[in-house]
Amino acid sequence: MVSRKHKKATLYKKLELLRSLTNSHGHSKTSIILDASKYIEDLKRKIDVMNQDIASDVRAPLPLRLRVEAQEKGFLIEVLAERSCCGLLVFILEAFEELGLDVRQARVSCADRFHLEAIGVREKHGGHDDDQIDAKVVKEAVLQAIHNWSEISEQK
Repeated sequence: MVSRKHKKATLYKKLELLRSLTNSHGHSKTSIILDASKYIEDLKRKIDVMNQDIASDVRAPLPLRLRVEAQEKGFLIEVLAERSCCGLLVFILEAFEELGLDVRQARVSCADRFHLEAIGVREKHGGHDDDQIDAKVVKEAVLQAIHNWSEISEQK
């Protein structure tokens, strides 16, 4: 039979291991376990974001990099394609308009390759913030714009 003292020592070792793995600063069993739970939830969220990024990359009609990052007031949107994409800017700007994003600042290059960096801000309509959008919605709209542009440019 395993002694009670041995069980307690084993539990203590496991808690210390859990504490070190999750970078917990807690000292009680409860706080270490809560920190571990938060750590696991954060890992799950990161995996979800990575899976969404992978799914977005698979659906992209041409080799490109798309990054949408939420900012304090709006979004930073970056689109980079290794070739020139005549007319793509118009489709992306139409997507911004449909989302109600005002372009506050942008840099665009369409010469040898397509590169867009833009800051889009969504104005509150009538002081209300009822219809919030997040970076995922903006990314999906830009991907759809790229897909629409791709379909039309293939027909030409």
